[in-house]
Amino acid sequence: MISGEVALFGRAAVALEAAMGPVEAVGEVVDFDFTHYYDAQMGSPLYRRFVSFAGPHRPDFLAEAKVRTNAIEAQVAASRPGAGPARPINLDVGYVEAPKLVLASMKNFSHRIYLGDGVYAEVTLMFSRGRWEPLPWTFPDFRSGRYDAFLSRVRDSLPGAGVTEQEAAL
Repeated sequence: MISGEVALFGRAAVALEAAMGPVEAVGEVVDFDFTHYYDAQMGSPLYRRFVSFAGPHRPDFLAEAKVRTNAIEAQVAASRPGAGPARPINLDVGYVEAPKLVLASMKNFSHRIYLGDGVYAEVTLMFSRGRWEPLPWTFPDFRSGRYDAFLSRVRDSLPGAGVTEQEAAL
């Protein structure tokens, strides 16, 4: 979740829980200061907080989850007419598997795969040799390692999240 209003994180988490199931882990609120991409829509300064949900969720749920989070964003914005920025919260959705973090987007790029309903997916980070590794297109904030502890906590909670098949072959 990204917002300039930390109080919206709790409200959004309740709506997300209704759409995704029980919250399993909540990350710390951290500065979202690696880019100013959202400033025009959302204001500044911005903050990020991660929330993970008890699973399992199948990877093919990602497109539906992105459509749901977009609807929640619209509901939050509509409930605050004239109050604050046009887009008060951004709800990025993705999933963690033992070897990777996959994020959903409504924007097509060369490295993204179309899932349906206007939703694309990208592998944003790979887990290799005991750590999260960025890819050429990884967003600067994910590249920084700032979120690695939370992502690792989620990864470690997965059944069989130890050594991946690729790592075992090395």
